[in-house]
Amino acid sequence: MGGLRNVAERFVASGPTGVAVRTRLKHLTVGDEEVLRLVGAHLGALASKDLAARCRDGLEHSADTWAARKRELTPLSSSRWAGSITKASHDQWALARRGQLTHVQNLEAGINTIAHRLSLPVGQKGSKKAPGGYRSRQEWHAKARRLHVLEDRLEQKRADREAGRVRVVRGGKHLARTRHHLDAARLTEADWRQRWEAERWFCQADGESGKRYGNETIRVSPAGEVSIKLPAPLAHLANAGHGRYFLACRVTFPHRGSEWADRVEVNRAVAYRIHLDVGRDRWYLTASWQIPPTPTIPIRAALAEGVIGVDMNADHLAAWRLDVHGNPTGAPRGFFYDLSGTRAHRDAQVRHALTRLLHWARACGVKAIAVEDLDFGADKTREKHGRRKGFRQVISGMPTGRLRTRLTSMADQTGIAIIAVDPAYTSRWGAQHWQKPLTSSNRKTTRHDAAAVAIGRRAQGHPIRRRTAPPPHDQSDRAGHRTVQARPEASGREGTRPRIPGPRTRSVDAGCGTNAGDQCAQHRPGHAAEHGSWQQDSLPLSL
Repeated sequence: MGGLRNVAERFVASGPTGVAVRTRLKHLTVGDEEVLRLVGAHLGALASKDLAARCRDGLEHSADTWAARKRELTPLSSSRWAGSITKASHDQWALARRGQLTHVQNLEAGINTIAHRLSLPVGQKGSKKAPGGYRSRQEWHAKARRLHVLEDRLEQKRADREAGRVRVVRGGKHLARTRHHLDAARLTEADWRQRWEAERWFCQADGESGKRYGNETIRVSPAGEVSIKLPAPLAHLANAGHGRYFLACRVTFPHRGSEWADRVEVNRAVAYRIHLDVGRDRWYLTASWQIPPTPTIPIRAALAEGVIGVDMNADHLAAWRLDVHGNPTGAPRGFFYDLSGTRAHRDAQVRHALTRLLHWARACGVKAIAVEDLDFGADKTREKHGRRKGFRQVISGMPTGRLRTRLTSMADQTGIAIIAVDPAYTSRWGAQHWQKPLTSSNRKTTRHDAAAVAIGRRAQGHPIRRRTAPPPHDQSDRAGHRTVQARPEASGREGTRPRIPGPRTRSVDAGCGTNAGDQCAQHRPGHAAEHGSWQQDSLPLSL
């Protein structure tokens, strides 16, 4: 046990701090669509130039340079459009900066792993904690060459980070590379060009509290009227005063529509984004605003009605309900999803699986769901798992961060707390202590189901190990203590069992044993024990 790593403390995950809802812009006229395309293309060109300027500034960026960029954009758009563009550029640069740091850390981890394995003799076996040497001289030589490649790459990335250089592709690197593989993507050049231009458009505006309906640039009234403040070069297209263009459609927000209406009525800030889904040829409007985080409830209060332990896997969520004592009740549940296909399809699959999980939790009356605090960032490199390409693909395809983030956001509206636990040894110990006991002739318990039980027990603060069986033979000290049903710090755990009113067995009434309450007679050989076989006391089976 000395080689096991320490298990981190459980904690209640914090709720979301923002809300985003989306609706479709239906019944747009040809003129409306043409205006939206012109606005998006014009502001997108300005956003591309501003992002390039922000990347050139690098670490020399300051409030003065930010203000200078905004002054340059204002005559070509408006002060509010310029503010939205410069803020978006700064956020994009910061995101690329964080991704650059993660890439540097991954390169360092890969170099350390390869250097360690190269230092070992060829063919030396590894252990559970550290990999062994390479299998052959050919593999050793190939990895030695790769080590030099990674070292050169790391040196370049470190130099870029020290200089503040980042590389950002507006429109997405994946779509940019798709241009060279149109046949594999089943796209024509015209289709790709349309998607590329739509992704590079810019039509989003931050909200302002105190302004009419919470946004002066893209304004949506409580009645659903949508109007846009046109940039200065496109002001001649306005169909209303003050350079505004009103769309012919009216919008409603089916999800959180009342919350949105409450904010708009009192002129609180709401940010909007208009974008085109080229594949469906549909326009959408997304509204977002900040909300105060929901205060986290104490763990004891969240666990008052039990907990549902959830084990995240590549194709399903394995869940099992546990009572307040940590005993699994009912049957395990599986919530399956398919992570193949497009990003929208994967996101919908995850959302539907979590919706079914939350509905089941509400039906059970449980107020807490336990999940693992997983992070496979250091486990996706080919240097760590070598030729286990299938395993790398499995852990790379598990949306662990998205699952927990979305589950926390969705559970916030249902009053269900999300408890994150350390994932150490949950699958191994769950299979060791719970898989076989929970398997019966009409129910086959999988390793994932047993892991869900282990996760739930860890969230409750119970040890994962089950209680041991009573000692065999004649319950004497030679077989050890009669059960592990009380904690070591529990007061009186070595004392006599409590007297329980009512019959102890079918033939002997309570208290009729000649040695009832006599600890010596119950545990030492040579004394008559209580009548009947070994009896379980009233304490929970799992403690």
